Amino acid sequence: MKKIILALAVVLSVVSCKTVTQPENDLIVVDVFLHNVENDKVKVTVNPGRISSDSLKFYLPKTVPGTYAINDYGQFSQDLVALDYDGEAMETTRNDDDTWVISNSSNFDKLTYYVNDTYDIEGEGGVFSPAGTNFEAGDNFMLNLHAMVGYFENAKETPYKINIHRPSNLTASASLPVINRTEQEDYVIDEFSTERYFGVIDHPILYSKPDTTSFDIEGMKVLLSIHSPNGVHSTEDLKPALEKMVQAQKSFLGEIDNTNVYAILLYLSDMENPDARGFGALEHHTSTSVVLPETMTLQELEESMTDVVSHEFFHIITPLNIHSKEVHYFDYNDPEMSQHLWMYEGVTEYFANLFQIDQGLISEEDFYQRMNEKIETSMAFDDTMSFTVMSENILEEDYKDSYYNVYQKGALIGMALDIRLRELSGGEMGILDLMKQLISKYGKDTPFEDDVLISEIVDMTYPEIQSFFDKHVSGNTPIPYDEYFAKVGVEKTESLSKTGYFLNGRTPFIDANQDEGTVFFRESYPMNSFFKDLGVEGGDVIKSINGTEYTLENIRPLIMTSMGWQEGEDFKIVIVRNGEEMTFEGKTSQPYIEKTSLQSMEVDAKDPKFKLRQAWLKG
Repeated sequence: MKKIILALAVVLSVVSCKTVTQPENDLIVVDVFLHNVENDKVKVTVNPGRISSDSLKFYLPKTVPGTYAINDYGQFSQDLVALDYDGEAMETTRNDDDTWVISNSSNFDKLTYYVNDTYDIEGEGGVFSPAGTNFEAGDNFMLNLHAMVGYFENAKETPYKINIHRPSNLTASASLPVINRTEQEDYVIDEFSTERYFGVIDHPILYSKPDTTSFDIEGMKVLLSIHSPNGVHSTEDLKPALEKMVQAQKSFLGEIDNTNVYAILLYLSDMENPDARGFGALEHHTSTSVVLPETMTLQELEESMTDVVSHEFFHIITPLNIHSKEVHYFDYNDPEMSQHLWMYEGVTEYFANLFQIDQGLISEEDFYQRMNEKIETSMAFDDTMSFTVMSENILEEDYKDSYYNVYQKGALIGMALDIRLRELSGGEMGILDLMKQLISKYGKDTPFEDDVLISEIVDMTYPEIQSFFDKHVSGNTPIPYDEYFAKVGVEKTESLSKTGYFLNGRTPFIDANQDEGTVFFRESYPMNSFFKDLGVEGGDVIKSINGTEYTLENIRPLIMTSMGWQEGEDFKIVIVRNGEEMTFEGKTSQPYIEKTSLQSMEVDAKDPKFKLRQAWLKG
């Protein structure tokens, strides 16, 4: 998963038509009624076939792979009724948001219930938009089925048949194929099949008016589908940049194989009438769901898609092909988390940047700047926290706020390990080579033991790597970045750089609390000189500027207007700090920020540092 201010998966679910010919009692049959939305709710029925037990539990997930958050997807379901074979309602008890108990279930036939979409709920129920759902009758449906379809106790390995009843004017986009299509008078039934429950949650489906294209990269078919509510962007606009990106990724990976079909589902949010507000992506084994604002220019969209989708695509390395038992046998309602977020998300994020310099998509200076920004952002977190401890406890209150750091320090762990491996091997071995060795040993069907991965890596590489993990991954010692950069002939420089009042390039000084609709100055990013000199601090909530009150709803015009402010104008800001209003006044002036940059040292091509740098950046 990648959020913008900004997944994880389990074992590949093999789709097979053989489930269609199985007796219905050997299947869990799900019907989803998109053609007849009632009060913005979608009806779902679930039929498990013949049940022999006297009591049966039905679950919707508390969490799913890749989100690293407790979301209680059952909160969106209501009016659940269990029916017997005579069509009579049976006794059911709802134990919590996600669990229902059906009593005397030996005569149980099926469940019916209604599901609300997440996008239309204030705060989206805490669900990250790419993991959520949208039901816009007759226009579009974003389906992440883990928010709609559940599983029965001890039946996660039972095959599923999913019948989606959809309006005739909409078509499905997904990596999961439609294996049967039945035309009705005013709607169509699309039939899908998976061998187990994981296949249900691993295949998001976008139903919309068709805007789909595809391209082939070295035997892999890439599908791209876009929902752009105002027709601002189309698949043909975005196709060239994505095709170039995926080709570069495949060239970077070399012989690593992944899937015959990969689907990219892009949902663009109408910012004038916003629904989805959490921008980023959630990866799946053969697809990714992406949510971004429709107001982006094509260039901005191309850049964001390159960064976001490349991250999700690189999850084919880990955790698809390299993962622990905690991931392989994921428990959706009582999860045990792995110690190795540094690898699942951190190394994945590192590769999403490294491949771009390796394949010539960005310059060395751009790559250095990205790594430097990750260093600066990571410093807002506890730099002495053990990454393995944090990862294992990421769902706990004391650790969950550190999750964003997996994209910062996690990527930097990958970078430092890459440089150290290059140094010890004389440039011959890097972290991608290590990942390929791990894939050869494990692969998608063989999970590793969480406690032994690091020792396995040491055995595959060098004894000195144990010290690296003991200090900087399992331990509490910050990574001495300057020392690692010196090994490859890169040095740090400092200077003052001009910024906007609210933006440093594309990086904002402010952020929003979507639940409260407020806008505040970020604590995890340095304050520019203008607001710092006024007395504003990170965490301060903006109440008004120059007499106009601001919230999340109207902050965008302020940002645009500020770009035209002239120096010496009267300025007044009212903020809220720890519940107390404070007022600061002054004159507008050019904001600056202390900028730390990385640059290559001037070294001879025969210098070992130059050779090591070339091996690091170009493989």
